Amino acid sequence: MVTKATTGSESATRQAAADFSSTVKESAQQIWLAGLGAFAKAQEEGSKVFDTLVKEGVSIQRKTQSSAGEKLSEATSKMTSMASDLSSRASGQWDKLETIFEGRVSKALGTLGVPAASDITALNARIDELQRKLSRLEPKTTAARRAPETAAGKTAAKRKPARKTS
Repeated sequence: MVTKATTGSESATRQAAADFSSTVKESAQQIWLAGLGAFAKAQEEGSKVFDTLVKEGVSIQRKTQSSAGEKLSEATSKMTSMASDLSSRASGQWDKLETIFEGRVSKALGTLGVPAASDITALNARIDELQRKLSRLEPKTTAARRAPETAAGKTAAKRKPARKTS
């Protein structure tokens, strides 16, 4: 009996091992088929998903570029404003410095007795006025000078000696 039980037990073990092996093979086959199905599905859907991802990427890139362009434009505007403000301030400072320098130079030249530009301008105006007055008087003076010469010439002509008849 012991031999039969051992034989029956061995047979049951062999049968269990065969069943287990068959189950494992079946599971492996199903896993393999599921993997192949997933691969086929991924290939089929993959291009669609890829295209969708590319479209989303392009959309995001455009938004990002637009936002960056706006920020760059804003920064450029601010920098331009700051530069012109700084330029006007510097110009104002240079004008003040130039005025101070001109004042000091004018004062130093005045101390040395050098006439100012306004003095020279006034003097030129006086010279021009005097030249105009002279030009108005000049024809009268020339006529007055010629009149005595002409009068003297006429009197001399009247005084011609008479001819002597002897």
